[in-house]
Amino acid sequence: MTIDTTNMCSHLQRKLFDADGEYSAIREQIERDSNLTTVVRSRQLHVYRNGKKILVLAGKSAPKIVREDELNKTL
Repeated sequence: MTIDTTNMCSHLQRKLFDADGEYSAIREQIERDSNLTTVVRSRQLHVYRNGKKILVLAGKSAPKIVREDELNKTL
């Protein structure tokens, strides 16, 4: 799965796609795991596992953990 960057905050793009970015490990897991999907809403990245929201990543504010998941351990 690839992450759509349309309408995504530029700060969040840097955190996700820079090699030393804060969320680069999360991006790699999203791209490898077929159960994870993402949607960009309000310039934030919403991460879902099997249709249930688990995490919201924003550019300037802290990530919001919605459900406990193994992906959250990489934060």
